[in-house]
Amino acid sequence: MKNNLIYTIPKEMHSKQNIKNILLAHPEIKFVSLCGIDLLFNDIDEKIPVNLFLNDLDKFLDGIAVKTDGSSVNLPGIATLNNAQVDIKVDLNCSWYIDYNYEHIDEITNLPVGTLTIPSLLFHEGVAVDSRSVLKSTLKHFKNSLISLFETSNVLDCFGIKFYDIADVNITLATELEFWVKTPNELADVEELCTSEVLKEQYWKRTKGSVRTSLEKSLLLLEKYGLNPEMGHKEVGGVKAQLTTTGSLTHIMEQLEIDWTYSDAISCCDNDLLVRNLVKETFRKNGLDVTFMAKPIDNIAGSGKHLHIGVLLHLKNGEKINLFHSNKDFMSVLGYGALMGILKNYDIINPFVSNSIDSIKRLQPGFEAPVCTCTSLGLNKDMPSRNRTVLLALIREEDNPYSTRFELRSPCPHTNSYLTTSASILSMLDGLTYVIKNNKTTEDLLMEISKEYGEEASYLENNRKYRSENNIFTDYSKEELEKYFGKAPKTVLENLKSFDNKSKVSTINCGTILNDKIINSYRMGVTERYLNELTGRLIPQYIKVVRNCKKLNHNEDSKIDVTNWENIQSLRNYIMKDNDENSSLFTKIKTSINDYDLDEVSNLQIELDEKISLLKSLYNKYKQNLIEL
Repeated sequence: MKNNLIYTIPKEMHSKQNIKNILLAHPEIKFVSLCGIDLLFNDIDEKIPVNLFLNDLDKFLDGIAVKTDGSSVNLPGIATLNNAQVDIKVDLNCSWYIDYNYEHIDEITNLPVGTLTIPSLLFHEGVAVDSRSVLKSTLKHFKNSLISLFETSNVLDCFGIKFYDIADVNITLATELEFWVKTPNELADVEELCTSEVLKEQYWKRTKGSVRTSLEKSLLLLEKYGLNPEMGHKEVGGVKAQLTTTGSLTHIMEQLEIDWTYSDAISCCDNDLLVRNLVKETFRKNGLDVTFMAKPIDNIAGSGKHLHIGVLLHLKNGEKINLFHSNKDFMSVLGYGALMGILKNYDIINPFVSNSIDSIKRLQPGFEAPVCTCTSLGLNKDMPSRNRTVLLALIREEDNPYSTRFELRSPCPHTNSYLTTSASILSMLDGLTYVIKNNKTTEDLLMEISKEYGEEASYLENNRKYRSENNIFTDYSKEELEKYFGKAPKTVLENLKSFDNKSKVSTINCGTILNDKIINSYRMGVTERYLNELTGRLIPQYIKVVRNCKKLNHNEDSKIDVTNWENIQSLRNYIMKDNDENSSLFTKIKTSINDYDLDEVSNLQIELDEKISLLKSLYNKYKQNLIEL
């Protein structure tokens, strides 16, 4: 029955007759959804009956916009209540896919009801204002700028080709999706999770029961959508499930990862959203909850979504050249330029990467998440680096020149892949422009990227260090990390302040792509979401922590126990209890939000996180010293 389903309509099939024939041959496809992506990585979804879509097919395919109320789309400062209309235009130059509802079976065909989902672009007052449009414009600008640089230089000589040999330039992109899965309404013990993580008891272990079924079904489903899954496996986090008397597993709490092959940048970002939806629905049908939060549990490994970025040069003779690869050095001159561009400008990329409270929490030492802006190349060109502690890793295989690429390790599942890729590409272009216009050699660039703190450089900043082959988490003190590699933001608001650096912003303003209008709208949306997260999620979560730190009944009257509890109670009051003389930390935060004093909100959140961490530590110490409860 289900073998008759179709899963994609490739861009080569987007003629009026082809689409009409496909939809008429598949009456189980009942709806059409024009899927636009706002600036906060939300995909809009609506249900247009297929018959209405077919009646207006000419309009859709000719690029005539569908007008809609933009007040429900997250475009603050752009689609306002008094000017809310947003126009949606379908994107013909990408693959369309069918989203099936396996819980809704069509009575006539006995097949699941499908929705043809069409990636689309959002326009406000005739100007594109969505994430996909930003990336499409970035790719065009990158290609045109790079070809122009090639035309006026001899940089292509190292590849044995000339400017007139070029047919096209293509950014390649791939992602790795990590996520946590658990039995609904059940929580594993945090200490047990910590112990399991330290012992690496779950890493790449065999999946079992409903987790195995869900993972296998997800990989098979990705194959049907043509995504070419490479593997699915357990990640570092998780604990062993428990067996019930009926033979089923309960108390499931595991971290998984799914990988699929690279593609062009737009398709990769589109597939990122598609895979998230497929995975969540597949696991849900098997009775499991999935979360894509970056740091769902404090002090436990978070979930990443590493971005692998490369550049392919397509030649007129049909051959392809990886612009980053070199047989003689760690990488080509262009590879160095692109790498240095991202490292120098990462401060302005980071606001697009980490824009939520849990995404900032994920970037902590000791959890295989990067905390410093640096790279690792390897001890020598014949020993490729696999340093998992750096922000931007050089990935290369000697026997596969097409494998040379950069792995940006900071993104999480909720990172906006479109905007992060755009900012990264524009930063790469900044570095590429530097090396091409200044006729730099690989020897020059290796020296510059390997510079010590305080050493002068032509492109990179003097008072920074950019390369380390050491373990970032263990081989440097906190003071050294901040001195050499820069101070990482502790809050979302600190991260957003990078947009105040006009010289760095000008790098991604290049070509007026990530322009002030887009950046300001993004900043407003992230700020509003952060303030709502702080008051609606983080503070209620911390209230539970404070209330759960209760005085325990026991027969011991040790002075240490009394002192321990007094310290805990004092801290509980400071965090949560207002009195006649002082406001609690919770109240101070809410007052600062009402006053829209964002600097004070940020500072108070840092203090709150520190106090809650101290409270947990003190309470654990208090409990462990009690024999009788």
